[in-house]
Amino acid sequence: MSIKKLAGQTVWYGIPRIVSRFLNFGVSLLGFRLFDPNGSYPYTQIYAVIPFLTVLFTYGLETSFFRFAQTHNRQKLFNTLNLSIWFTTILLTLLLFIFKGPLTHFIEMDSHPEFVTWMIWIVFFDTLYTIPLAKLRLEERPRMYAFVNVFSILLNILIILFFYYVAKPAHDSGANSFLALLYNPRIGIGYFIIANLIASAVTLLLLYKEFRSFKFQFDKGLWKEVMHYSYPLIIVGFGGMINEMLSRVIYRKVLVEQYAGQAEFELGVFGANYKLAVLITIFIQIFRMAAEPFFFNQSRNDGAQKMYARIMKLFVIACCFMFLIISLNLQFWKGLIAAKHPEYAQAIHVVPILSMASIFLGIYYNLSIWYKLTNRNMTGAWVTIGGAIITIVLNIALIPRFHYNGAAWATFLCYAFMMVISYQQGQKYYPIPYARKKLITYLVIVSLFYIIHEYLIASHLPKKDKDWTGISYLVYYGSSLVFFGLFTWLIVKVEKKEMQKLPFIGKYFN
Repeated sequence: MSIKKLAGQTVWYGIPRIVSRFLNFGVSLLGFRLFDPNGSYPYTQIYAVIPFLTVLFTYGLETSFFRFAQTHNRQKLFNTLNLSIWFTTILLTLLLFIFKGPLTHFIEMDSHPEFVTWMIWIVFFDTLYTIPLAKLRLEERPRMYAFVNVFSILLNILIILFFYYVAKPAHDSGANSFLALLYNPRIGIGYFIIANLIASAVTLLLLYKEFRSFKFQFDKGLWKEVMHYSYPLIIVGFGGMINEMLSRVIYRKVLVEQYAGQAEFELGVFGANYKLAVLITIFIQIFRMAAEPFFFNQSRNDGAQKMYARIMKLFVIACCFMFLIISLNLQFWKGLIAAKHPEYAQAIHVVPILSMASIFLGIYYNLSIWYKLTNRNMTGAWVTIGGAIITIVLNIALIPRFHYNGAAWATFLCYAFMMVISYQQGQKYYPIPYARKKLITYLVIVSLFYIIHEYLIASHLPKKDKDWTGISYLVYYGSSLVFFGLFTWLIVKVEKKEMQKLPFIGKYFN
């Protein structure tokens, strides 16, 4: 598979994923518009817990499916892993319902235990179609994959709009109708969770052809081999979720007592601004969709390491552009999340920190191919465990003193550590000629551009948004465009030969 094919599949995985994530982001913005930070807190909390449960329920089988599909009969592998995941999903779901009370209390959702019930069912349905979706990716069927994802998110949005813009007005008008009965004000932001649950259940129906190809065939020997490869990935997954989500899960628990009353408010604000790193997060996710099977397939070819190094360089350059789009236009993002509730803008300054942290995470994902290809998953697990320890310690130490600023820096330092350690270990066991100095230079340059831009704005424009004039906005966005243009000029100048080799756009650099 060539870079051109990888790029094409990234587009097929990417455009629907981008559309889906932006629609999802729009849904989040709607939530921030409909509810203040205290009202949006349960949404932030539930969606901080779901990724932990997803890692537990899937236990690394998606990556294992790609890995073993290179050396084993794919149909037998598909059947075995499907049976495994169906059995464990049913078992774990029953256990969660048995211990739902303690779980509800631990995540501090006692006022809305029904949210926890819906959350469990979301994880149940999402887990069941993990292997069928992986099969679509392995068979290089991105169009079907795109259709499933886009349909799911559109259905999700339509249900949300129905509840808040059809059922709610009917209820508020006092009408004694079926529509009015469908809306319960006490549920509040919970209808976002209900919509997700319905969309997840319907997605199973869209994959009926993949399920029809499934046969009750279980190869015990193959399953043991897969689990031996997979169990370190569970540790990696849990560590990754701790690093990404822990700050929001434990925020209320570690905040000092005198601030306990504002914990929900701060968590709602932090969760809203965390969403603004969405561009980089989206790109990392769509890249992984296409890149993971690509990396495994490419490993059998000569020159694979050079190909990985080239992909890393292009990946980092793309992330740098995204960082500039986000960090040089904070006024725009502030307007999106704080149009109705200005208090959401209080934490806008943490967005560049979280965005750079996301870049570090993306680089780590690229680097992690070394332990997956050399069957050293446990080494990768130790790297993730180290990151998780740093996350736990720093969140406990920094949140009580610096609140969401401390949580943001804990995320930044954790991902920086994982990136550096994974690079060092990877060069020992699977050396890849990454353009290390050049990539570090690019990351430093975009960071300096952001710092200089913020200094200029703080020095020459009014401190309060209400005092800004048309000239203020012209200066702000004009200077943003200048810095973006400077970085574009630098990349074109330095990477002209690399750009000429790219599919689709290379002809414009000749």
